[in-house]
Amino acid sequence: MAGVIVAVSGSSGLVGSALVTSLYAGGHEVRRLVRPPVRAGADAATRGPGRADIPWDPERGRLDPEHLATCDAVVHLAGENIAARPWSRAQKKLLRDSRVPATALLASALAALPRPPRVLVQASAIGYYGDRGDEILTETSLPGVGFLPEMCRAWEGASAPARAAGIRVVYARFGIILSARGGALRKMLTPFRLGIGGVVGSGQQYWPWLQIEDAVGIVEYALGDASLDGPVNAVAPAPATNREFTAALGRALRRPAVIPLPAFALRLALGEMSSLLLESARVVPERLRQAGYRWRHPELDEALRHAVAPR
Repeated sequence: MAGVIVAVSGSSGLVGSALVTSLYAGGHEVRRLVRPPVRAGADAATRGPGRADIPWDPERGRLDPEHLATCDAVVHLAGENIAARPWSRAQKKLLRDSRVPATALLASALAALPRPPRVLVQASAIGYYGDRGDEILTETSLPGVGFLPEMCRAWEGASAPARAAGIRVVYARFGIILSARGGALRKMLTPFRLGIGGVVGSGQQYWPWLQIEDAVGIVEYALGDASLDGPVNAVAPAPATNREFTAALGRALRRPAVIPLPAFALRLALGEMSSLLLESARVVPERLRQAGYRWRHPELDEALRHAVAPR
């Protein structure tokens, strides 16, 4: 993929910030989709758009398609953190509303352009598949049932206007992204470093994972590879159970991982959100294998050692 102009939403998030850095390093031009300031005296990161940025206000349905007219590609990563707080009725509404209407707004704006971008890479999640035990799940597997599968289906479906306009749309169904800078791994580091980490629930549930460098690499690969279209499981090629994952994290940190966290205690503490840790999805990246993507960190032990290494 030679130097192109890429619009990126969610550019301040875990994947978005790393992606923007990588795109710049690769000689591409980045246009961040930025929201209006939320308070007086906001810092430079939230004051509003710079000359190269694109203003949008998904809560009010505001996005001028003309701002996207010069873009060759779009990466849509915006969405409220799924594990920010327990899933009350209001929080579930916020999670859905930060994804589905914003995606519909962006897709409709792209579809309105006389010459739309060639490709839209849209974030989704392995939550699409729900709790499936040890069933091997590829991109052709049916969705699960429950809040996360239903939200993911609506999230992906909201980009229909872009697809109808002839834009190649890729849904990157991300697994657990391994980075010490954020996400699930960062929350796990303190208890494990203190020697109080261990198996969650039965430990037999599959945790599909992905190193942050591969999360970025897969997005960039999807931008450039026209064979990728529709759902793509953005996970490492070797799925691991929770028991295998916690043992590998203990080895990476040189700490014991022997104190279990019972499922009932997790459900009491987190309520419905405990499904993020207790449900099982044995997701494999069939489409990426077929397309020839080469993982930077395909093995869990090495990926975790790299993620937690001092920088």
